[in-house]
Amino acid sequence: METIKHELSPIYNAHSKVLILGSIPSRKSREVGFYYGHPQNRFWKVLEKIYHEKIPNQVDAKIEFLYHHSIALWDVLASCEIEGSSDASIQNPIPNDILEIIKHSQIKKIYTTGKKAYQLYQKYCYPHTHIEAILLPSTSPANATKSLDQLVEDYSIIKE
Repeated sequence: METIKHELSPIYNAHSKVLILGSIPSRKSREVGFYYGHPQNRFWKVLEKIYHEKIPNQVDAKIEFLYHHSIALWDVLASCEIEGSSDASIQNPIPNDILEIIKHSQIKKIYTTGKKAYQLYQKYCYPHTHIEAILLPSTSPANATKSLDQLVEDYSIIKE
């Protein structure tokens, strides 16, 4: 187990309407310094298919894509103890202040990527935000139960 502190800034602006929350950045995302940074993670591929746009690999281009589609991106946890990138191993979680994004945006819908992010949001954040989260499946390579097409179908709800 290692104690990690979330070091990625939230991605949002005053026009953000949808907030997508993971649990905490994976080891690979921490290494590359941006969300869903593992090359096998399907998050960015899913968004490309939903919006019918190619998303360049550069961080600035990904941020512009998110802004263009009024999507905010962050994680439920500010820190925790974790083994590798295994959400199942998370202990001693400390939540991020999700209200900070909500106060400075137009967030109306919150989605979580995976069961652990959903559980953590419900326990630590919902009592403050009073915005129900909608559980989406994890796009992690560890979630082999969902095909890319199934993920696209599930994630299409964010466009509504």
